Amino acid sequence: MTAPGTTGIRLHAPVPGWARESDVIVVGSGVAGLTAALRCAASGLRTVVVTKARLDDGSTRWAQGGIAAALGEGDTPAQHLDDTLVAGAGLCDEEAVRTLVTEGPDAVRRLIETGAHFDTADSGEIELTREGGHHRRRIAHAGGDATGAEISRALVDAVRARGIETIENALVLDLLTDAEGRAAGVTLHVMGEGQHDGVGAVHARAVVLATGGMGQVFSATTNPSVSTGDGVALALRAGAEVSDLEFVQFHPTVLFLGPDAEGQQPLVSEAVRGEGAHLVDADGVRFMVGQHELAELAPRDIVAKGITRRMQELGAENMYLDARHFGADMWANRFPTILAACRAHGIDPVTEPIPVAPAAHYASGGVRTDHHGRTTVPGLYACGEVACTGVHGANRLASNSLLEGLVYAERIAADIARAATSHDTATSRDTSAPRDTATPREPVPVAYTETPAHPLLPPEARLAIQRIMTDGAGVLRSAASLTKAARALDEIHAAARGALVENGKTAEPGTDTWEATNLLCVARVLVAAALRREETRGCHWREDHAERDDDTWRRHLVVALNPDRTLAVHPTESQDFPPTRPSPAAPQEQ
Repeated sequence: MTAPGTTGIRLHAPVPGWARESDVIVVGSGVAGLTAALRCAASGLRTVVVTKARLDDGSTRWAQGGIAAALGEGDTPAQHLDDTLVAGAGLCDEEAVRTLVTEGPDAVRRLIETGAHFDTADSGEIELTREGGHHRRRIAHAGGDATGAEISRALVDAVRARGIETIENALVLDLLTDAEGRAAGVTLHVMGEGQHDGVGAVHARAVVLATGGMGQVFSATTNPSVSTGDGVALALRAGAEVSDLEFVQFHPTVLFLGPDAEGQQPLVSEAVRGEGAHLVDADGVRFMVGQHELAELAPRDIVAKGITRRMQELGAENMYLDARHFGADMWANRFPTILAACRAHGIDPVTEPIPVAPAAHYASGGVRTDHHGRTTVPGLYACGEVACTGVHGANRLASNSLLEGLVYAERIAADIARAATSHDTATSRDTSAPRDTATPREPVPVAYTETPAHPLLPPEARLAIQRIMTDGAGVLRSAASLTKAARALDEIHAAARGALVENGKTAEPGTDTWEATNLLCVARVLVAAALRREETRGCHWREDHAERDDDTWRRHLVVALNPDRTLAVHPTESQDFPPTRPSPAAPQEQ
């Protein structure tokens, strides 16, 4: 018997051999996860951070450009809001964006108080730059082009200084729920020896998903190898809704390493264009001039489309980013990371244009949340790239992602603390009830089973999925390409399901098979949504429906996983999200 609202679907894995108790589990160690953990711990909640690799090895550390906030003279949250809404192509939740840009500046200041050091001018003020879609310089950066690494360092140091418990090298498998369908913890597999090893469980009354993106569903991406959509897949199996997964942002300028290059590719930050680099073809023609008022600094979807169109026109595999006029000193001081990456691949941007092409970069959609990070599963929260808050709409504005992680992580922590206080107040009449929030509450009863409820894919399926997605659901999409991709993904799913039904066999449980299975889950959802959305909007480009259709499609697509593993896809009634089901002890959305 499954709990109300859950699917009953889980990954095939051994019964947990160990368990931990906590108040809050944070899954992920990027800016969103570590900020949420620090704030929860500061409220006296026993917090456990679970991360798939090392504590400092998520997507945040790869962020080059910076973090956007209205910090500069003459800039305002209202101007930041306007730029975000334009980039989001009519699908942003305006209230969510207003929250982001209004609370953003103070959230950045608190990040600085935590220990992050941003580059400053001679006056001591934070040095701000500009990126695509921004009409003002509002991007704070660190170490030139190593902003993510600096933010990660500061937050990791703060987590360690506070003594927050962390479980590294652990892949989270599934959400545990109680009899009422409320989050009760997670199962996870620790890869390698340590305090814990193998499959275990951590019990808690609040679970925060901050697992990052799903870029590895495509052949070429800027995302690290751990970005396999685990959080979205877990949430779907738990009965949560996801939204806007068709809006995958392809970064326009990724270092082109050849047509057969696969996996994580080096990013050439938008900040390079913000400082005056030009996009050119092999003949040196600036093809973005005249296509948009901001030329190379147009929103990313427009630049990615402009590059792709020019490549098609010329039959070329890549375009070029020309920043030779920067000179050696500027390259060394402002963009040392990019300079080193280019030279490692035999390209010297000081003396030659950089070959670039679009690659999968950021998922604007994800697990649907309200303005406090609450999902449709009580007790389950989502934050950062894994979440869909409505901030990004159909296309994320450059450098808004780190800010979203900060702002909404703080809001989640505040909501969990309020819920914990309400729970303690409600139970304080019982003298046996725990009153100190730093003490773990009684574990919620959960049942474990070894029965394989979800067939696992063999490791080689990962490469097959990536090629299917790149060919059929990449920058250019059509009904024909998406239908072909959907059929190919269904064949992979059916083959694994058939083997399970016919002879009870499935691939051996392990990190590679769990990841491949998660990738198939998110790929099927992405393709289903992209096939359903018959228009071109933001970073979703349909060749057979080249125009934006506000009358029909200025709305979101919400997807859930049925118990029979089919997908339930439906549009919202307007561009506004319907409310999520709030946690019982949490305040109602106003």
